[in-house]
Amino acid sequence: MPGTGSTDGSTRTMGVLTVGGLVAVTAYTVALGSNGWLWFGWVVLGLITLGMVATRST
Repeated sequence: MPGTGSTDGSTRTMGVLTVGGLVAVTAYTVALGSNGWLWFGWVVLGLITLGMVATRST
């Protein structure tokens, strides 16, 4: 399985970005009020991450 290392790494990176994005969007919402585009962007990022996890596990 030599090729799985980069896939696991990129999936882990996407997971970290997704969680970091959630923290950032939540902090922005608390400090300055809700912004629908930020939440929409975070949902899209989360769906991409879920897609990467799903394709990795199959």
